Amino acid sequence: MATTAKQDQPVETFETDPDRYVHWKLAVNGAIARLTMDIQEDSPFRPGYELKLNSYDLGVDIELHDAVNRLRFEHPEVRCVVVTGAKDRVFCSGANIHMLGMSTHGFKVNFCKFTNETRVGIEASSAESGQRYLAALNGACAGGGYELALACDEIMLVEDSNSTVSLPEVPLLGVLPGTGGLTRLVDKRKVRRDLADLFCTTAEGVKGKRAKRWNLVDHVVSRSRFEEAYMKRAAELAAASPARATEGVELTPLRKSVEEDRVEYSSVVLTIDRNNRRGTLLVKAPEGDQPDSPEAIRAEGAGWWPLRAFRELDDALLHLRFNEPEIGMILLRTEGDAGAVLAVDETLKTNTGDWFVDEVRMFIGRTLRRLDLTARSFYALIEPGSCFAGTLFELALSADRSYMLDDPDRPVELAVSAMNGGAYRMSHGLSRLEVRFLGEPGKAEEILEEAKAYDPQDAEEAGLVTVVADDIDYEDEVRVAIEERASLSPDSLTGMEASLRFPGPENCDSKIFARLTAWQNWIFQRPNAVGERGALTLYGQPERPSFDYRRT
Repeated sequence: MATTAKQDQPVETFETDPDRYVHWKLAVNGAIARLTMDIQEDSPFRPGYELKLNSYDLGVDIELHDAVNRLRFEHPEVRCVVVTGAKDRVFCSGANIHMLGMSTHGFKVNFCKFTNETRVGIEASSAESGQRYLAALNGACAGGGYELALACDEIMLVEDSNSTVSLPEVPLLGVLPGTGGLTRLVDKRKVRRDLADLFCTTAEGVKGKRAKRWNLVDHVVSRSRFEEAYMKRAAELAAASPARATEGVELTPLRKSVEEDRVEYSSVVLTIDRNNRRGTLLVKAPEGDQPDSPEAIRAEGAGWWPLRAFRELDDALLHLRFNEPEIGMILLRTEGDAGAVLAVDETLKTNTGDWFVDEVRMFIGRTLRRLDLTARSFYALIEPGSCFAGTLFELALSADRSYMLDDPDRPVELAVSAMNGGAYRMSHGLSRLEVRFLGEPGKAEEILEEAKAYDPQDAEEAGLVTVVADDIDYEDEVRVAIEERASLSPDSLTGMEASLRFPGPENCDSKIFARLTAWQNWIFQRPNAVGERGALTLYGQPERPSFDYRRT
């Protein structure tokens, strides 16, 4: 598929704020917020295409991701969010097809992953923060637009002669819905599988009463009553959700310095070694006195270490995904006082129930899940000066392997806290300790009961690290492990890591991301989709696609 140099340019920032939104309008009125999609077709994220029919690209979704986070932190008074469109008779036509056609394969996959993480964030806002989402579909809703609606708690569709919901990717483009639409359809909305099959192969979509009968939407309302109806339903949803607070905490801009091979924040440093195709992510422990009461914590706001550090880590992970495709190995390091990390963990535990503390803890969980879902090899290096304790020990538990130095002259420890007991659950609902000891029922609970510090021998005996090596062997063992990993196929590593990181039961989220990894990686490279005669390549042109009809 043809690409342009523009598509390989780095993403300069993943930060924005409502004053800079180009494609969304956010209005808050008491317990109800309205997010209106008003995409400016002449303002694409990169040149080369127009965002017609409220179609979206990465820039649109960066704004949506920001809005969802800001609603949780800055507007705890909001209990229902209405997502609707500003264009006449169209809600959203989905991801922009010409943008996809111009994109590299890696960009497409990362775009789909980021977009779906935002959709999952919407669902988490409802489940965790009581901010219910109502999709008010004021017109045609297709592809990724319908996937956005599926992420909401309820869907209301305007009833007229034109407005439909559809997932047309299979019949029109030869690909799959890219952000979980198929799975949400049958797992979340529990649409009957034969009806789902018919729906997903009907390019023109389903409208009105049939859409409601098939459970594709929850409400169907005439155009003359539409706004009145969705605002009434939003008020009902808001009334059913408990109030949290009347005043929020501003998400201030990150402190960030970007150089060619280094991105430095206040508590996170990402360094790049291009010759060896690896990077190092360093997370620093808090310094100085940390607030420990809800009032003092809110006064610290976005500067409070756990929120600040994990916002920075989240940004660094996105930078790696989109801007550093050839950096396949990430070394995870920590630095500072483990006691300071454990003290913050105690504050997080003690103040459970305070809305802001809860939001910070949930944000940490979302960031760690983004790490879990990042297609890079992660090795944690537990060395002198490290502080892999409690919340930061989750980084080591997230890693594909961990290496710990055993040197009596330079003591090294790791520590477990209550935060390792499920405060930051993985996409499939288990804690990382439960995943680690899936074959040893009760072992995670035993470790949490003690919640202590472990020296290298204790850590090895407890099964908390992969390799413990003495000062003679450690450096060579780590070097060889890194070099061996770098020699392997990145494609097979991506598949292997995605398969090994999530043992145990599945849920809707884990199914979606597993299928994104497997199917999108495969289908987005097949000639039937992106070859010279592929459906995605020829979309919008008079020629018909030509398929290889053999099944694998």
